[in-house]
Amino acid sequence: MNPAVHMDGITKRFPGVVANDDVDLVVERGSVHALLGENGAGKTTLMNVLYGLYEPTEGTVVLDGETRSFDSPRDAIDAGVGMIHQHFMLVDPMTVWENVVLGNEPKTWGGLRVDEAAARQAVVDLSERYGFDVDPDARIEDVSVGVQQRVEILKALYRGADVLIMDEPTAVLTPQEVEELYGVFEELTDQGKTIIFISHKLGEALSAADEITVLRDGVNVGTVSSADVSREDLAEMMVGREVLMDPATTPQEPGDRVLEVTDLHAEDDRGVEVVSGISFEVRAGEVFGIAGVDGNGQSQLVEAITGMRDATAGSVRYLGEPMAGATRREHIDRGMAFIPEDRQERGLVMSYDLTENGILGSQHAPPFARDGRIDWRTSRGHAEDVIERYDVRPPDADATAEALSGGNQQKFIVGREFERDPDLVVATHPTRGVDIGSTEFLHDRLLELRAEGKAVLLVSSKLDEVQGLSDRLAVIQEGTFSGIVDPQTVTDKEIGLLMAGEPLDDEDVETAAVHDDAAGLAVDDNGGDEEVDA
Repeated sequence: MNPAVHMDGITKRFPGVVANDDVDLVVERGSVHALLGENGAGKTTLMNVLYGLYEPTEGTVVLDGETRSFDSPRDAIDAGVGMIHQHFMLVDPMTVWENVVLGNEPKTWGGLRVDEAAARQAVVDLSERYGFDVDPDARIEDVSVGVQQRVEILKALYRGADVLIMDEPTAVLTPQEVEELYGVFEELTDQGKTIIFISHKLGEALSAADEITVLRDGVNVGTVSSADVSREDLAEMMVGREVLMDPATTPQEPGDRVLEVTDLHAEDDRGVEVVSGISFEVRAGEVFGIAGVDGNGQSQLVEAITGMRDATAGSVRYLGEPMAGATRREHIDRGMAFIPEDRQERGLVMSYDLTENGILGSQHAPPFARDGRIDWRTSRGHAEDVIERYDVRPPDADATAEALSGGNQQKFIVGREFERDPDLVVATHPTRGVDIGSTEFLHDRLLELRAEGKAVLLVSSKLDEVQGLSDRLAVIQEGTFSGIVDPQTVTDKEIGLLMAGEPLDDEDVETAAVHDDAAGLAVDDNGGDEEVDA
């Protein structure tokens, strides 16, 4: 039997760059095949060739024994190839079902009108079949990043792709949802469909894939069976050296309060309260982690803390000073660094080069500005330092942000924010889309900041990351903390229960009274609240 996909001798050149260098890739019909590699290794480029976004400079694409040439993604879709990109391709004002069927709508009245009822029902049936809890009538602009990811998966399934390319599809899923996705993979492959799964999560590749191909610097360095390889083996194949897989944290006593959040309330863009009375503190030399399913208020909580959104009640104090009404620039000037959830919308100006992006938020102040004018020589030197230290590729300060892969965009933002010499780092998904070698470096850098006495507020959808780095770990569910646990002793199952709003009867979980105490409130002997000085 012919393989479902055979990419034979694929080379793809861009000006000054060889993204793929004589790559062979064979994917068997009805299998799950993982594609691993560092950022810039050529994984997405190779899949863009398969999907018809790029024409190969050399080489051929063979599907089911037939040589194919694609002039566009439409040709690839017609040939049974679907792709879910790392950055979503959805129309924000449209509903879920409208996005799923867009371009392939069922028609009525002799093809003159969209059969909306049939289209909506098709999306409902797909959602139920594959276990996605998605409201078909919700608008994309109103749903969380996690729901948007599921809509992208539904789009590809709706089109009935025989070969389905998934670029980091589990990045925003809980452990339970990841397991459900593995069930989807099984159902698809049982029906003879083929999945190519791009991921930076070695454990997921080992769990979900039948075979794994590793690219490094545009070259295929090997294809292995997932049953015959370890995480350490894969990491070494990816980066060409031994990699420390788990961050090494050492106990240390936290210092003074840096961030104090008391009874904070905030609304989303629709005016619906999504943060409901959260209280906590972060001290110098401490990493305070927040875990939870996307869409439970963590985005609005972070925005209220960093000056991106007004709180409706409660208070935020930073270094002892109230921050109500402070602008984002004032937050930066006072030493609060921020790694946003959406790197393209909030972290970068995509049309700006890296020199310009490197001084965002600080372009008005020394050393980047003198007498009201930007010092471009100093600004360029700063960008080059970030590029070199954080291994941003391509290493070109003149490159625009939109020319970088998602992972390299993330590394540049992280580098820019870490190098502000902050007292507090608010980091939301700091390693999302970042490869294993760079993740190791960024974890080490976060722990260096902790050791230097900096405070870190870490929000991450990666449970191993937030558990491994945090001194204390809160779980957010429907706008409140369902528990604060010891990350060294809590299990994934217990965190999953807290994510679902199920309280734990365990001494590792702090009570609401402890939350209040941490925010500057003490409980008196009569059970009432007695405020104490912050």
